[in-house]
Amino acid sequence: MSFTGKYQVEKQENYEEFLEAIGLLSAKTNHKVETEVVQNGNEFIWTQSIPGSTWSNKFTVGQECELLTMMGTKFKVPVTMEGGKISVQFPQYHFTAELVDDKLVMNCVTQGEKGVTFKRISKRI
Repeated sequence: MSFTGKYQVEKQENYEEFLEAIGLLSAKTNHKVETEVVQNGNEFIWTQSIPGSTWSNKFTVGQECELLTMMGTKFKVPVTMEGGKISVQFPQYHFTAELVDDKLVMNCVTQGEKGVTFKRISKRI
């Protein structure tokens, strides 16, 4: 199944705890994040938007890619996919995304003693 589509947040778990764990609690917003994904084979353009802010990453599964954090920091990392699940090691957390019943399910897990799992489920719009 292709990830291509637009998605809007339906449900989130541990949002504030996650932001606090990575030192971005001040970036908390009550806006519904909109995610747009364009997939062409193993190539992706992944864009997230809230009113007044948009950030986008272009990557190819199976290759090292230069990505951008939501705060604008660039980093290089390989992007992998196994069993239909995209996996990326961001500097402060591990990100996975998959489609479950036509919903985009993203998980971000922080490292360390107080590992926090942030889960976002978005419906296709």
